[in-house]
Amino acid sequence: MTDTVTPLRGVRDTAAPRTLPHNVQAEASLIGAILANNRAFERVQDFLEPQHFADPAHGRVYAACKTLIERGQLAQPVTLRNYLERDQQLAEIGGVDYLARLAAAVITIQNARDLGQEIYDCFLRRELIDVGEDIVLRAADHDLEEPAGRQIEHAESRLFSLAQQGTSETGFVSFQKAMTLALDLATAAYKRDSALVGVPTGFSDLDRLLGGLHRSDLVIVAGRPAMGKTAFATNIAHTAARSVRREKGDDGRVVEMRETVAFFSLEMSSEQLATRILSEQAHVRSDAIRRGDIREEEYNRVFGASQELINLPLFIDDTPALSVAALRTRARRLKRTHGLSLIVIDYLQLLQGNSDRRAENRVQEVSEITRGLKAVAKELQVPVLALSQLSRAVEQRDDKRPLLSDLRESGSIEQDADVVMFLYREEYYLRQAQDQREHESSEKYNERLRRHEDRLAACRNKAEVIIAKQRHGPVGTVELQFEGEFTRFADLARGDRLPETRD
Repeated sequence: MTDTVTPLRGVRDTAAPRTLPHNVQAEASLIGAILANNRAFERVQDFLEPQHFADPAHGRVYAACKTLIERGQLAQPVTLRNYLERDQQLAEIGGVDYLARLAAAVITIQNARDLGQEIYDCFLRRELIDVGEDIVLRAADHDLEEPAGRQIEHAESRLFSLAQQGTSETGFVSFQKAMTLALDLATAAYKRDSALVGVPTGFSDLDRLLGGLHRSDLVIVAGRPAMGKTAFATNIAHTAARSVRREKGDDGRVVEMRETVAFFSLEMSSEQLATRILSEQAHVRSDAIRRGDIREEEYNRVFGASQELINLPLFIDDTPALSVAALRTRARRLKRTHGLSLIVIDYLQLLQGNSDRRAENRVQEVSEITRGLKAVAKELQVPVLALSQLSRAVEQRDDKRPLLSDLRESGSIEQDADVVMFLYREEYYLRQAQDQREHESSEKYNERLRRHEDRLAACRNKAEVIIAKQRHGPVGTVELQFEGEFTRFADLARGDRLPETRD
């Protein structure tokens, strides 16, 4: 009696011979067009590379043509002879005489771009087959160091890299088209009731300085621990999710559009984040809510706030150690099913880069993460707001206000970001200094204490949002009110915002 093996349903026999997608005729025709008229190269140089050719000999001829043309020389069979006469693979298909025949057979170069697109399409199909086979082999190999979830991230990362190839360079855009896009943006702002082009933050002075959070922008909010970064992010996410954009159509009617927010919480669970938002809106301490140590009147406020918040288009993903590839996939899915206006990430340093490069140094990984987040913002056409930690260098200075050089682990954060904002609360540092001074004993203690109390009174319940970089606008500092008890930020009530008094 012999054992029989039942094949897996839906799995094809990989041992069967398979012809990979290729079009050697298109490759030969394109090479001939370039050799006949080097202007044909201009039609494909922005997306086609030597490695995209299925025939290695054609790829080397294309590479040699590219080298000569970029040097300002003519690429012709005669000029290529010295470069290619020792190429064995080219010799097997006819050598330089073969190239001369290709050039002589060309009738027009008008279809050069179409030929290049066909070559590139075949290349992508070959790469997809390679990715698929790699996924099958990895899934069949029971490696304890690489669980199924990690394999999915690896597959998503490879597919994302493949999708990015050839799409980063879109070529020149005429100034007329660029001007039309700019005018459309101005028209959209003019027709809106709020006069904001971007997603509102909920803070008047900040919105006035930024114009809201703009599509395709990477916005970094950085600060030291205890500055209120998560509270600031939840405030913005809540404001955006409850806001309604009102735009006037061409017929004069006002159209209402809801803002959908994706919140990736890598540090806190979804329940903790929801409790934070409840605390902010109900004005009840979050720790008291978690312990159940609240009065009936406070519980009624919490319940009332929950009924207002329950239907907000705010979606929370609390998956730890999420990769940029997985984040992108989930954001794309949310945009397709519910729409998407804003992505919030708490926080950047807890994201993972490409799993293949995770063993390299952290600076390179953070650089890859910021580039990936910028790519997500551009692809999905939404602002991405990412929180970031600052280095301890801040604590070593007398003036604790952060600088761009304090961004932790990578200068690429500053480089890739469109907006960099720092959160700073002087009150936090003054209270720390006060705790230390209470143990001092000197004749000047009372005088120092008085000056310290004056400074503390001036900054009590205040926070600064320092806009250190804004690619499309001014930098500056915005003061906000900070209610530490409820971890809530709000507009600062200044004289010009106080209600009018009657005599």
